[in-house]
Amino acid sequence: MLELKNGQRGVVALLQGNKKVVQRLSELGIVPDTVVEVINSAPLGGPVEVLVRGSRLAIGREVARGILVRVEEG
Repeated sequence: MLELKNGQRGVVALLQGNKKVVQRLSELGIVPDTVVEVINSAPLGGPVEVLVRGSRLAIGREVARGILVRVEEG
């Protein structure tokens, strides 16, 4: 997900990480084939704010690194 720029959307392709992290992401609605939009990527290693299913979430960079997305064109 870190390759997305502010305002850019992508579709979750794969979740990587330990079982607890993947389970928590799933509880938040971040699962494969879900559209996510980056609202703001904080500088200096701060969290990434995303819009998922109408909700804004702040996700730590290490967790976001494990969310692999396909970039949506247009």
